[in-house]
Amino acid sequence: MPQTPTGKTTLLIASQALGRGDDQLGEALIEKFIYTLSTMEHVPDTIVFLNSGVKLVVRNSLVQADLEKLGSQGVRLLACGTCLEYFSLQDRVAVGQVSNMKEIAETLMVSDKVISL
Repeated sequence: MPQTPTGKTTLLIASQALGRGDDQLGEALIEKFIYTLSTMEHVPDTIVFLNSGVKLVVRNSLVQADLEKLGSQGVRLLACGTCLEYFSLQDRVAVGQVSNMKEIAETLMVSDKVISL
């Protein structure tokens, strides 16, 4: 039986796909993972989106509704501003807040646990 988490947990999502190998499968897996996470009793304190992971926080992404649900549950959603600019997505952010590397680094450093996908 899963234990109740203690301390601050940060989830680091650095890709729009989960795992390595087939990108289409990876995108389906990240979609299912975020949906499943949104239905759980215990959720992370913060989710950080880096690199192509920022593509998940934009309007009409496959996980927008699930991320909105996580946000309404108090999960802080941080999207890397540099990454959004790189992909020209800064005007399409639908959930969470645009962040910078200082805030992201501080968030990771004060977390009791960081889970990287």
